Amino acid sequence: MNKKIVQTAGRQQLGDIAPLFAHLNDDILFGEVWNDGAIDVKTRCIITVVSLMASGITDSSLVYHLQNAKTNGVTREEIASIITHAAMYVGWPKGWAVFRLAKEVWNEMPSALTEEDRYKNTLFFPVGDANPYGEYFSGRSYLAQVSGEQIPVFNVTFEPGCRNNWHIHRAKSGGGQMLICVGGRGFYQEWGKEAVEMTPGTVVNIPVNVKHWHGAAPDSWFSHLALEVPGEETGNEWLEPVSDDDYGKLK
Repeated sequence: MNKKIVQTAGRQQLGDIAPLFAHLNDDILFGEVWNDGAIDVKTRCIITVVSLMASGITDSSLVYHLQNAKTNGVTREEIASIITHAAMYVGWPKGWAVFRLAKEVWNEMPSALTEEDRYKNTLFFPVGDANPYGEYFSGRSYLAQVSGEQIPVFNVTFEPGCRNNWHIHRAKSGGGQMLICVGGRGFYQEWGKEAVEMTPGTVVNIPVNVKHWHGAAPDSWFSHLALEVPGEETGNEWLEPVSDDDYGKLK
């Protein structure tokens, strides 16, 4: 007979502010659904892990359910097969993100996650490979194409302190670029103006023929989506690097 699942986290963490939510979490979700007996707990653990993976959730709740899966008999080989199979349907980047967590739970990682790994695990969008335009950046950056249809969209990720050179978007008509911060903290600056801080949700519209740069804060990773605005005879004019003195004034 399966051991009865008992959960108290809802009341411990939310009982004072959201007692109904705590009741539904502890008594209904875990107290009734997890204990209804129609399927075994190991299978429920697998279903839960795959459901969270499909939703793009890679925070502490997924770590909890990976640990729960291991406790209830899911082996290292089984979790590898489960994640690989699910990745074929819900997305390869999600598979990578979950594998990083699963390796810790099943004691496969030789050391703790690096700050780079931890940051990448917070992103919904893929990080991609080394930026092929790296010669125009100070520091390491990564580039991943999110969409190649209608409006091209790229996710650009900068290591702490990394920024691109001053540059100008040119176009005969239309053109320009939009930036949407999706992770970390960074800056956008136009020539002759104060830098604008960018945090998740910040949107910057960059007109054509405006000299500017963007990149990470000195102490933070940074990722933004770059949307290329359609236009005629569009191009990018790369200019000089942002000086260390100017960059060093940013906080």
